[in-house]
Amino acid sequence: MIKKFSRREALKTLGAGGVLASIGVLGGCGGSTTRAEPEEAIADSLLSFTPENQAATFRHVNRLGYTRVIQRGTAVLPLPAHSRNLGAMRYTFAGQSYSIEDYMKRNRTSGLLILKNGAIALERYGMGNDAETRWTSFSAAKSLTSTLIGAALKDGSIANLDDKVSKYVAQLKDSAYAANSIRELLRMSSGVRWIENYSSSADSDIARLLQAVQSKVPGAAMAAIGSRPRAAAPGTVFNYSTGESYVLGAVVAAATGTSLSEYASKKIWAPMGMEKNAYWLLDAENGLEMGGNNFSACLRDYGRFGLFFLRQGMIQNRSILPDGWRDLAGHPDTPLTACGNLYPDYALGYGYQWWSFPTGASSLAVHDGAFSAMGIFGQFIYINPALNIVAVVWSAWPESWIDSAESETFTLIGNAVALLA
Repeated sequence: MIKKFSRREALKTLGAGGVLASIGVLGGCGGSTTRAEPEEAIADSLLSFTPENQAATFRHVNRLGYTRVIQRGTAVLPLPAHSRNLGAMRYTFAGQSYSIEDYMKRNRTSGLLILKNGAIALERYGMGNDAETRWTSFSAAKSLTSTLIGAALKDGSIANLDDKVSKYVAQLKDSAYAANSIRELLRMSSGVRWIENYSSSADSDIARLLQAVQSKVPGAAMAAIGSRPRAAAPGTVFNYSTGESYVLGAVVAAATGTSLSEYASKKIWAPMGMEKNAYWLLDAENGLEMGGNNFSACLRDYGRFGLFFLRQGMIQNRSILPDGWRDLAGHPDTPLTACGNLYPDYALGYGYQWWSFPTGASSLAVHDGAFSAMGIFGQFIYINPALNIVAVVWSAWPESWIDSAESETFTLIGNAVALLA
């Protein structure tokens, strides 16, 4: 059986010191021509920052590696002001009352957006960010990649979620992944060995992947993932793996005959009316997008992506996603990934690359049926379909994952949801 390794335990092994910096992970490799004027000082990698340059690094990923543009369209979807402004809102956490300003200071928040019915009830920036800033997503990108799987299924590029991934990604035909379906990877249940341990130890598979990216060799990242052995039968264990999401991005690219970024532009970014181009970090020059992490976009466009998913992929009465995809992808569809079953003392479950809140009798107050994209250092795209609310949080937490900060973030959002309900 595969070794159980809590995602939160794994992520907490990576602090601001950036242990992976010693192997040069995600260091600068050129390839981007977009520069800020004047340039801010940034770290050599996404994982070797200091408290002083962390925010600057997160908003300038295009200076750290090869990237590809996600092109916006000609029209912009307006986000009007909501009739209720939440700027004076207070919330209670751990027995103390806090303001929005307190929350942002306590959690090193660099962006905060709350939309009700597509209108802005709260928009704040911090740590040098503004409405023009493009901030990196870390693993919140997994939810975008999953959504593009849905789009490819809708347009027939992908025939069935139970197709083997090797049908689309020939490099995996002789790997352990040859036995796996797309659906199993969406659920993070491939059974392929993967240790998401952010360290330079020999058993760290995420370090192995990132070293392959640093090599700048086309195909090296896929080769690193394909070298992982089978550790459990397909579909029998949940094991969080950025490698699975990278493979899903490669499936979309192969199935559609275009890049993940170009497909995202065609299906979402241009027709939805994003206001700025976004970009996605690549595994090599002219390579594949890192489907498991690191697209960068402005705060309001994160919110528009949340609206796209909230609205079940409908744009001007045209459906981009299969019928029912939002609720299929946003909630567990097997006991393996059900709420409360992933980790000890953790209430959320896992859908198709979305973290899911409990529903019904087990629900958590105002979060009944909600789900969220999440990325390390405090990145969130929260969606509450029942109350038509989207919230986006950008952060520069001092550690990769802080359980209390996650809890405080959902407390803040829950208070906003209650006020807007």
